[in-house]
Amino acid sequence: MSNQSEMYPDGVALVVGGSGGVGRVICKQLADVNVRVVLTYNNNSARAEELAAEIVAEGGQAEIAQLNMDNLDCIKTTVEGLVRDYGRLHSVFIATGFDIPQIQVRDVTPELWKKVLRADAEGVFNIVYATLPHLREGGGGSYVHISSAALQRFADLDIMSVAPKAAIEELMKGIAKEEGKFGIRANSIAIGVIETGIFLRLQEEGVFDEAWQSKVKAMLPLNRFGQPEEVARMAVFLGSNHAAYTTGQLIPVDGGFGV
Repeated sequence: MSNQSEMYPDGVALVVGGSGGVGRVICKQLADVNVRVVLTYNNNSARAEELAAEIVAEGGQAEIAQLNMDNLDCIKTTVEGLVRDYGRLHSVFIATGFDIPQIQVRDVTPELWKKVLRADAEGVFNIVYATLPHLREGGGGSYVHISSAALQRFADLDIMSVAPKAAIEELMKGIAKEEGKFGIRANSIAIGVIETGIFLRLQEEGVFDEAWQSKVKAMLPLNRFGQPEEVARMAVFLGSNHAAYTTGQLIPVDGGFGV
């Protein structure tokens, strides 16, 4: 496999949350187009190591890094290391997932609000803070954030998922507006229900039962849930030079939920 991708410059892509459901497929599809990948994990090193080994066995290039989004020193050390090793950071994909309770606004406590906003919105800010100078030094690059379709059409009980995503979306727009002159783009993907990761576990636990699934599917013109590959294809496109004139956008991959 060549070290140079036709869609991306030489260097490396950082996939934050790359060991998770959607992140895993983003890593594999990046590797398929000859992009070097550093994928991060929080606690499950075995799953990350398995994915990296699988990518390498298929001819790609992947390494893993443990990363806590609330530990800025950890993030900065990781980013500085990959720039030192690969010469350039050209893309940052943020595909983290959180096991957040389905809850009504009236039941949200101040403690829960602070905890989730810090973990998600502040965590993404930390990633941007540590990576943005390196994208500028490298001559540009892109951010792709995996967001929520509920930003465009509010979903019942989803306040703790969508509230931090709203803050992150404004951060992405700010990057697009202010950093475009330095060749830096920032886009988000508003995903609906995707059959992977936390969704599958909560489905098995009965949180998303048949009645809930039927109700949600009835709201979708395509009448089905999405697959991680469908999200990953959009993410890899948005991060690439094929989308060089697209920035500041929230693009739905949601089966038509927002219609």
